[in-house]
Amino acid sequence: MVSVENISRKEQVIRTAAELFKERGYAATSMRDLAHALGIEAASLYSHIKSKEEILQSLCFEMADLFRHSLAEVEKQDISFSLKLRKGILGHIEVMAKDLTASAVFMNEHRHLSDPHLKRFLLLRINYINRFKKIIEGGIASGEFQKLDTKLAVMTLFSSLNWMPNWYDPSGIIDPIELGNQLADMLIEGLKTK
Repeated sequence: MVSVENISRKEQVIRTAAELFKERGYAATSMRDLAHALGIEAASLYSHIKSKEEILQSLCFEMADLFRHSLAEVEKQDISFSLKLRKGILGHIEVMAKDLTASAVFMNEHRHLSDPHLKRFLLLRINYINRFKKIIEGGIASGEFQKLDTKLAVMTLFSSLNWMPNWYDPSGIIDPIELGNQLADMLIEGLKTK
């Protein structure tokens, strides 16, 4: 379980819930399960959080903000499209690696958001993906990347990146930056003109 030193009770609730959502799934985790994991009465939870979905919203939208901010920093730079794409990939991986549990919930459990939250989340995700697509399109227009189906390219990119929370071991031999560079090498080399 997450270390609970120096964090608010609400943050303890959110972090513990994220672990349970990742382990059991959002639908299979009850507020009673969460209270038990925290060692408190279920009724006490409601003094910290309104509902289970509020926790999911917090996790999903905070992660979305981190991803968007990371990419915004890259987009501001006056660099080649290849380097922008590399830095975008590295930023995406760094955000996921900082909190693999929240990343897994973000990737796998967002579908349990109710409307209008789900609609807003999906629009944010589409916008984020389209910003990567725009980098690839810029690379094609500049001649850095070969002419190809940009939707296929961006979906291949995200299919590769978004599995990370399911298999990456932070105690393993590869750190997130090296992992990001290896993935970027594989993905960007396939786009470049010869």
